[in-house]
Amino acid sequence: MDAVFIILTGTLVAWLCGILGVFIVLRKLSMLGDAISHAVLPGIVIAYLISGDRSSPLLFMGAALFGVAVTVLIEFLNKKAAMQSDASVGTSFTLFFSIGIILVSLLASRVDIDADCVLHGEIGLVPFDRIVTNGIDFGPRQLWIIGVSFIVVTIVLIWAYKGLYLTSFNSEFAASLGVGIAGWHYLLMSSVSLATVVSFEAVGAILVVGFLVIPPASAWLWSRRLNEMIVLTLIMGLVSSVCGYYLAVLLDSSIAATMCVVALIQFVISFLINPRHGVLKRWIYKAHLSPHKPI
Repeated sequence: MDAVFIILTGTLVAWLCGILGVFIVLRKLSMLGDAISHAVLPGIVIAYLISGDRSSPLLFMGAALFGVAVTVLIEFLNKKAAMQSDASVGTSFTLFFSIGIILVSLLASRVDIDADCVLHGEIGLVPFDRIVTNGIDFGPRQLWIIGVSFIVVTIVLIWAYKGLYLTSFNSEFAASLGVGIAGWHYLLMSSVSLATVVSFEAVGAILVVGFLVIPPASAWLWSRRLNEMIVLTLIMGLVSSVCGYYLAVLLDSSIAATMCVVALIQFVISFLINPRHGVLKRWIYKAHLSPHKPI
């Protein structure tokens, strides 16, 4: 049963991050997802100091606030300070993450948060942190939190589908129609912040970043339509979680890291053999057009 809870938690994290990652990849903002996943740490620490409870809604609000704040800072450095986009992302998330680490270090006696936990997580401990009320065991706490967050984010994305679709594929056309590009952008970034804060304790920021980028990037190589990309992302997230768990058990390695490795293996396979952009297809085509062979 513990294996089921671990795999289900990993799958829900993959789905939660994956459906958001589809729009991040389409907007060419993959590194922004990385920035947000690190920048939410100060918000988590400050919210925990106020609430004293790691399951408090204040943690979600603090993470979302700092997720939006790092997005605003990146936009400011990129447009107002004329910094290159990658430089503005690197500068911003390093600043926020460093502040978070300093706060954790200075307030270690008052903050029940470990920076290593934020980075690596420990999904193997999920089955042992359970919700028990009046003697009734409702199952792992993290599973409930991530599951409810996935449902909420899915409802938000269904409602925002048209706006995110227009602003992701053709922002100039969307602006000409009067669509508020900034509003949809910050809605997406706030959702990424939520996904990060509900997932960091179980799987860590590294796997969150992996699931935000790798399955959607793999799915993009095979897809021609947005709905196809979303479905393939969910399938690849499921495969990463299931195969990653059993491979980790076989190798006696970190479960979260192994899930990320399986996702990377899927990307490499997609990169090599997909019919649209596959490297092997191009190699074979060039071999047939080689000057050593008649055309």
